[in-house]
Amino acid sequence: MLIHTGERPFSCKVCNKTFTRSSNLKSHMLIHTGERPFSCKVCNKKFTLSSTLKSHMLIHTGESPFSCKVCNKKFTLFSTLKSHMLIHTCERPFSCKICGKKCTQSSNLKRHMLIHTGESPFICKVCSKKFTLSSSLKSHVLIHTGERPFSCKVCNKTFTQSASLKSHMLIHTGESPFICKVCSKKFTLSSSLKSHMLIHTGERPFSCKVCNKTFTQSGSLKSHMLIHTGESPFICKVCSKKFTQSSNLKSHMLIHTGERAFSCKVCSKKFTLSSSLKSHMLIHTGERPFSCKVCNMKFTQSSNLKSHMLVHTGESPFSCKVCNKKFTWSSSLKCHMLIHTGERPFICNVCNKKFTQSCNLKSHMLIHTGETPFSCKVCNKTFTQSANLKRHMLIHKG
Repeated sequence: MLIHTGERPFSCKVCNKTFTRSSNLKSHMLIHTGERPFSCKVCNKKFTLSSTLKSHMLIHTGESPFSCKVCNKKFTLFSTLKSHMLIHTCERPFSCKICGKKCTQSSNLKRHMLIHTGESPFICKVCSKKFTLSSSLKSHVLIHTGERPFSCKVCNKTFTQSASLKSHMLIHTGESPFICKVCSKKFTLSSSLKSHMLIHTGERPFSCKVCNKTFTQSGSLKSHMLIHTGESPFICKVCSKKFTQSSNLKSHMLIHTGERAFSCKVCSKKFTLSSSLKSHMLIHTGERPFSCKVCNMKFTQSSNLKSHMLVHTGESPFSCKVCNKKFTWSSSLKCHMLIHTGERPFICNVCNKKFTQSCNLKSHMLIHTGETPFSCKVCNKTFTQSANLKRHMLIHKG
């Protein structure tokens, strides 16, 4: 009857949380005491509840007794199946009272509320970084320990989280179960589809408190904030170059290893990143899916369109701290800083000439190879650089 009356007579003396049953209060107290009386006989992992241990045992047995009637996907827990069914029904029964955001699970809503409260109760003992979720802290600690307990059985790649391994496995299976209802683009992750939908809606819910720039994803805002703080926590062990994101460091490391794992099936050109190959393929297809709403100019990448828009707005948000010169792009500012430092990091392997930019080195190398890839369509004269061809074309125009 307490369910109907709403009465919760059992109260925790530590945090004042109330319960309808004494047994629930008893289970709750284990959080404060840290006691985990139920232990797995296979891997010795400990649990506060016998029911949690029972669910955990299904990992070792491989049993998935609950099956989705729509897509036949199987689950170890009925509660997981119940949550999964919301994907098919599109139902989001839990709504945030502050911003109206809807969630499929009450636990997701609870986590979302921490954004509004700003609460970060879980603190790393190594670096004092704070987290809103205990699971986030647990994953973060693996950075310090270097532990990657989840391994792919196909290619042996290791991961810090089981969710990351699960997402990785879709690369091998080629499965893309999440489809955009607007443009039919397919995704391996529901989160990727969710982020993609913001392109169609134009929504940018995450805003920088310093410069008011808005973003479609919280991760993008987090990365952006490093521009204001100047923090570059990820350091290359080979050349000591610093990066704001671990993904950028990972991409940078391919320069030292020389690895180019992604190959174009049309022209066999190889790339270090799958995203670079994807962008390259647009050259063969001729597709330019990103269009400027002001002048209708089209681009192969959204980043190029974004950079192009600064031409119309006249915005130059990146400023040199030495001479106050302003730039529309952070990359331009980075190149400009080499003037002040005198650094010329790109060296020709043939004559040891040094350059401030990799593109200048690339153009210079054509002198040694004798290659002239830019050709005049009027008189067939060839050039090593597009700029020289452009100047030459003025002769024909008179």
